[in-house]
Amino acid sequence: MAERPLILEDLTALLNQAALEADGFVRAVTPRVKALVAGEDGRTDRALADEHQHEVHGLGWYATYAATFLEVARWASALESSGEFRDVERLLAQLLFGEYAAQLQGGIPMNQGEVIRPTDLSPDAGDLALLNGPALSVLRQHGASQAVKTAIAAHLTDQRGQATLENAGLDETSQLIRDQFFAFAREKIAPHAHEWHLKDELIPLPLVEELGEMGVFGLTIPEGFGGLGMGKTAMCVVSEELSRGWIGVGSLATRSEIAAELILCGGTDEQKAHWLPQIASAGILPTAVFTEPDTGSDLGSLRTRATLDGDHYLVNGNKTWITHAARADVMTLLVRTDPASKNYSGLSMLLAPKLRGTVDAPFPTPGMSGGEIEVIGYRGMKEYEIGFDDFRVEKDNLLGGVEGRGFKQLMATFESARIQTAARAIGVAQAALDVGLGYALDRKQFGRAIIAFPRVANKLAMMAAEIMAARQLTYYAARQKDEDKRCDLEAGMAKLLGARVAWAAADNALQIHGGNGFAMEYEVSRLLADARILNIFEGAGEIQAQVIGRRLLDEPN
Repeated sequence: MAERPLILEDLTALLNQAALEADGFVRAVTPRVKALVAGEDGRTDRALADEHQHEVHGLGWYATYAATFLEVARWASALESSGEFRDVERLLAQLLFGEYAAQLQGGIPMNQGEVIRPTDLSPDAGDLALLNGPALSVLRQHGASQAVKTAIAAHLTDQRGQATLENAGLDETSQLIRDQFFAFAREKIAPHAHEWHLKDELIPLPLVEELGEMGVFGLTIPEGFGGLGMGKTAMCVVSEELSRGWIGVGSLATRSEIAAELILCGGTDEQKAHWLPQIASAGILPTAVFTEPDTGSDLGSLRTRATLDGDHYLVNGNKTWITHAARADVMTLLVRTDPASKNYSGLSMLLAPKLRGTVDAPFPTPGMSGGEIEVIGYRGMKEYEIGFDDFRVEKDNLLGGVEGRGFKQLMATFESARIQTAARAIGVAQAALDVGLGYALDRKQFGRAIIAFPRVANKLAMMAAEIMAARQLTYYAARQKDEDKRCDLEAGMAKLLGARVAWAAADNALQIHGGNGFAMEYEVSRLLADARILNIFEGAGEIQAQVIGRRLLDEPN
């Protein structure tokens, strides 16, 4: 029998067909999961959805894989049409499809201890046979061979130190932005990040000011309000490269992005004119103050209350896990303005100015107190618990000028926040690949560099393939947002996959380091700690899978 070529023939046609086969399975099993959780009225019953979380969340994961296939196939086809589909892109796509096709059939790891299998979603032989479609079968059998992984490792070695391994399919402007911020992060952030992490220091203000001058905090704010007026894809590229230097720096703009989105979507004309130019110029630094000690993701149970007293609201209550709270100048503060309400309807958003604090005096503003929460990673901005005791906010700083709109206003920001978080995850994953590759090339064992050993090379190859896939899924969500299309599903998928990819990359990079990776002096130890938070904030992995699954189940047949 003739040996198959390293790169499969008619690869883009094969990828597109495999994507359709995976999507066909998701479409076939969705009604079966819907039947498990439907109430008497045919709509999803919350209690039944909770009872069948494994299936609902698993449907979310299968749909995420199918969407990833569709976007990688679309990217591959576009590169081929432009004559830019090189061997390295072909190999990455082939490996990704080969491995994920095997997981579609054998089971997708939702985390290290939970696997969703196709038989959990449907017992029907016809449904299961869809995963044995001709394209999925070929890619599963031949796409992820050792020869493919070895070839990818060779490409990684040749392109060590470059911005990205593959052509990401960006336009010329976005590519220039990537190159600019890759060079900036390599010069101004990466050499210092581990020291800042180990000392648990705040990101130096001169660096914050320089980022402000570069337009990072006003990237997507319209030019009429002092921003650069760029799209979410540019935001992704900048977030990715800054997070590759250090996630703390890459996350600085998250709070500005959330505040600007809140004001753009829900603010009055006066609020837009007052706040947006200051945010865009980094004249003020915002922070998001939403989470409470006992509510977590259940924002409908939020207790912090704001009572109108003349021209001011008096705020009382407690918040926790507030990032960059001390140094911030203004808070987007979610409060309950209707004390009789017990759900989302009584929530409002305040734009609450405060005095900028220091490490020694974090909360000098009257009516505020708080303390630092020490964390293992995601440092540079610090986390805080905050207490409010008759903290005063002017009535005119009620976002939109009407009470009771806070939850709806916040939901409007989640798409952008999750897209940006997915980009941060890609940056952390890329950093893990960088340090894992560097160590594998430099470390000698038994007379040769350890990258020569297949178990090491294979880890690096899979990192590269998954980073490519998460990047394409994230860029797709960003494009949908830029086109003013609803993209909560796509944003959730990008965040769900990106967080897992970042954790896997950091964990494997540490494994490549062996015992040295467990030493705090090696930066891979920081990357592992930084990667771990990505599956928790901006919606934990379980919440993301729930959102995706419920969206699919609630759509009409």
